[in-house]
Amino acid sequence: MPGRRSSSLDHEIGRRVKLRRLDIGLSQTDLANALGLTFQQVQKYEKGANRISAGRLKDIARKLQVPMSYFYDEAVGSSPQSQSAFKFLDSAYSLRLMRSFARIKDRQVQQRIVEIVERLAKC
Repeated sequence: MPGRRSSSLDHEIGRRVKLRRLDIGLSQTDLANALGLTFQQVQKYEKGANRISAGRLKDIARKLQVPMSYFYDEAVGSSPQSQSAFKFLDSAYSLRLMRSFARIKDRQVQQRIVEIVERLAKC
């Protein structure tokens, strides 16, 4: 019997794993170690190349401190804005940018930075 191919749902669940992992500042290696896996396996899960079994997803949810419904809730990740956020997270500098921005405590400075980026995006 041929192996199953991953589906768009597998890709979506993988993106949500990655988003949450990044949100709590966990590396692929940290998550892999907690689950008894290699970081390459976590990488394959996040890309949707490998399906995540129900039992493994439960372990991932526990480690990422979210309910399992987080990975299936249609409100998360289904809007065009969410899709562009996922695309952004796949870019090379996104994590550095997010972490640096989060360290800025002055709300006015944050607002100015957002305005600058918005203007640059129009160019």
